[in-house]
Amino acid sequence: MKEPIETERLILRELLLSDTDGMFELDSNPNVHLYVGKKPVKHIDESRFQIENIQKQYKDFGIGRWAVILKETGEFIGWSGIKFITNEINNHQNFYEIGYRFIEKHWGKGYATEAGNAFMDYAFNTMKVDAVYAYADAGNENSRKILEKLGLHYVNSFEYENELEVWYEMKNPNL
Repeated sequence: MKEPIETERLILRELLLSDTDGMFELDSNPNVHLYVGKKPVKHIDESRFQIENIQKQYKDFGIGRWAVILKETGEFIGWSGIKFITNEINNHQNFYEIGYRFIEKHWGKGYATEAGNAFMDYAFNTMKVDAVYAYADAGNENSRKILEKLGLHYVNSFEYENELEVWYEMKNPNL
């Protein structure tokens, strides 16, 4: 297991099966899925399976989404992190993508930006990747604002799984 990352208010660490209840609270909420396919999970086993898949990504690629824990309470509030994407999206394949998803009651508090900044730093300074990419539903203004706060730049719009998406990128400033 990799060492957790601490920010001012958060602990970022690899997902554990003990996060299953939190993942289910997150992914069973239709509001959370408004811009990510509108397919909330129906059964807690789906959340457990998702964590197992992410843990396989850690083994296969050395990285994946991590749990975001509120330092003050020890509470699971969502996930964030860098994922290695092997399938082709917007004419890109085998790239690093930043993403985040939070339990609704924790929206609007700056946690996505705080965690995202830590992961951008990790991607560029620890992993030494050439670039980080992201994509979001074109209508998801809040997610787009977060990507821009993290320093990613809008590149283009494209169709993905019958939705209009926007593509962002940031090259490693250290290379």
